[in-house]
Amino acid sequence: MHKILITNDDGITTDGIVRLAKTAQKFGEVVVVAPEQQCSAMSHRITLREPIELWPHDFPVAGVKAYATTGTPADCVRFGLLNVVPDADVVFTGINFGFNSGTDIQYSATVGSALEASSVGVHAIAFSEGMNGCHEVTDAYLEQIMGELIDRKLEYDQVWNVNFPQCKLAEFQGILENRSVAHNAFYHDSYEETHLPNGRIRLDMAGEYYEDGAPGTDVHAIINGYISIGIVNNLK
Repeated sequence: MHKILITNDDGITTDGIVRLAKTAQKFGEVVVVAPEQQCSAMSHRITLREPIELWPHDFPVAGVKAYATTGTPADCVRFGLLNVVPDADVVFTGINFGFNSGTDIQYSATVGSALEASSVGVHAIAFSEGMNGCHEVTDAYLEQIMGELIDRKLEYDQVWNVNFPQCKLAEFQGILENRSVAHNAFYHDSYEETHLPNGRIRLDMAGEYYEDGAPGTDVHAIINGYISIGIVNNLK
């Protein structure tokens, strides 16, 4: 049986981390160390110049020890593996609210915290799904995917990146492995400028959503109703 550390970037009270921890219990002992609040798009950020607080947190899965923190997701993995669960041999991150695919991966704290585990030689898997609230494919296949990847070896500084499509189970097309990272994301980002009276310019993020991805990529798999499984490399 495995000793599993779980974190996320959406916060310890979110539905995704609860579903992930509940399924992970089938593979070993689970400890959750997660941010107390939303930490999306923090990538691999860690806290350097201020202390981090940690405290026990009520968690709605019996048998799971859980701790909330003021740290980032990568912090949770760093001190989680050093101070809380030093004998953990697997790290799961997610289930993220929103896909982590294509060029968005470079901003993802879900993937970034998994990469933190890989940098110290701990096996890690990042799990993500769409934002439309449809969990049918995730809930039907999470245990199977987890079981297939939990002992499937990776090279140093690599993590498994899994994205579940947000389609209904009846529309699900299957599982595609060895997906490469698409060279695009789901949004063309832009910033709207507002000129302020003090001479400053306020920038508000905007963007146009579109679905496109080259065959063989993670984005292409997701938009066509497939589970996407691929490897993300750190520092390579």
